[in-house]
Amino acid sequence: MNITQEKINDLSSVVTINIKPEDYKAKVEKAIKEQGKKVRMPGFRPGMVPAAHIKKLYGKSILVDEINNLLSDSLNNYIADNKLEVLGQPLPKVDKDKNYNWDFEDSFEFSYELGLAPDFKADFSSKDKFKKYKITADAETIKSRTESLQRAYGKMTNPETSEEGDSLYGDFAQLAEDGSVLEGGIAHTTSLRIELVEDAKIKKSLVGLKKDDVVSFDIQKAYKNNAHQIHNLLNISEEEAEALKGNFQFTVKNVNRLEAAELNEEFFTKVFPDGSVTTAEAFNAYVIEEIEKQMEMNADRKFSNDIYEYALANINFDLPSDFLKRWLKATNENLSDEELEKDYDSFEKNLKWTLIENKVVQTNNLEIKPEEVVALAKERISAQFAMYSPTPIDDVQLNQYASNFLQDRERATQMFNEVRSNKVFEFLKSTVSTEEKAIDYKSFLELK
Repeated sequence: MNITQEKINDLSSVVTINIKPEDYKAKVEKAIKEQGKKVRMPGFRPGMVPAAHIKKLYGKSILVDEINNLLSDSLNNYIADNKLEVLGQPLPKVDKDKNYNWDFEDSFEFSYELGLAPDFKADFSSKDKFKKYKITADAETIKSRTESLQRAYGKMTNPETSEEGDSLYGDFAQLAEDGSVLEGGIAHTTSLRIELVEDAKIKKSLVGLKKDDVVSFDIQKAYKNNAHQIHNLLNISEEEAEALKGNFQFTVKNVNRLEAAELNEEFFTKVFPDGSVTTAEAFNAYVIEEIEKQMEMNADRKFSNDIYEYALANINFDLPSDFLKRWLKATNENLSDEELEKDYDSFEKNLKWTLIENKVVQTNNLEIKPEEVVALAKERISAQFAMYSPTPIDDVQLNQYASNFLQDRERATQMFNEVRSNKVFEFLKSTVSTEEKAIDYKSFLELK
C-alpha cells in the first residue's frame, strides 16, 4: 500500500491511498471464511458452507466492506502518524473516470481532501488589560427583590373589583363574526394576569371588573401576536395559537389578588426559620448580600465574555472556509444553501474559539483530569436532584449516577469540554491584567 499527500496550500491537502491486491486479499479471505461459519443455507450443515460458494454469492459486498475498512484505518493512522490537525472530516474526491470491476484482482486508488487547522499563536500576558466589574446593588433592584420576597410569602385575597396587578379567574369562549359564542369553538377556564396583557386599551378594559362581568377582545391584539402566551392561556398548540384570529369572550368567575407580606416578625420567621434575620435592617442587609452575590456571577460571566471577544478580535488566522462549507453540506443532508450561508459565520466563530482553546491548553500544558470531569457531572446531577428534593443525595448513589451518566459518550464529551473551557478561562483570568471598577447594576446592564 502506498499513501501520499499533496499539499494544496497551508489549509488544505489531498491524501491519496493506493491499494494493491496483496493489501486486501488475506483480509477478504478471512472475512469470507467467517461468513461461512455464520450463514445458514439449504443443503449445507451449519457452519460448513464452502468458501467458494460464499465468495460467489457475497464476495463483492465483502470485498467492498474490507476495502472501506482498510481505507478508514489507513487514513486515520496516516493522519495520526503525521500529526495532521484536521478540521471536520476527510472528504472523498470523486473521480468519474475510475471504474473498478471488484473482481479480487483490482488495484484501487482513492483520494481524500483534508481541511487543515491553521498555525497561529495564542499568547496572553499582563499586557492584555481588562476591566473586572464590582457590581453594587442599587435602590431599585433592592426594592424589586424585597417586593418579590414579600409577594412570595404574601396571601391571596379576593377583592370585589379588579386592579392592574390582579389575576382574573374565569371562562374564555371563542366568538363568531356576529359576536355570538362560536359553536364548537375554543373554550377554556383559566387565570388571566392583567399585567401580562400588552395592549393598553384592552388592559384598561380588564380593570374594574367584578364577578360575572363579561368582556370581549381580540386575543392576538391583546398579546401582540405572541403565540407562546396565547398557547398557554387557551391550552392550545403554538401552531394553533399563531393561526388564531378573531375575538374571545371572558366571563369573570373570581378576582384574585396577591397581597404582599409586611416586613414584620411573622414574615422574618417564615423566610428565616433559623432566626438569622429578625429585623428590617438585617433583612435589607441579607437582600443586598444576595443580590451582590448573584451580580458577582454576572460580572464574572462578563469578564469571560470580554476575554472571548478580545481573543477572537486579536488572534487572527484563516480557516479553509470553502472546504468547511462543503463538509457541512456533505454531513447535513437537509442543510440548504441559504441556511448554510446564514449560520456559517456563527459556526466559524465557534470553531475559531475551539482552536484558540486548544492552543492555550497545548501551549501552557493545561491538564484536564478524569476526576474533574466526574466532579462536574456529580455537581450537575446534585443540582438536578435539588430541584425536586431538599434532601441531598448520598455519595454512594451520586457516584453511581455519575458513572452511568458518563457512560454516554456525548454527555462525557460535553462534560470534558466544559471542564476544559472553565480551565482555559481560569488560566487566562490569572494571566491578563485586571482593573477593578465599581458600577451599579443598572449601568452594568447597559454595557455592551
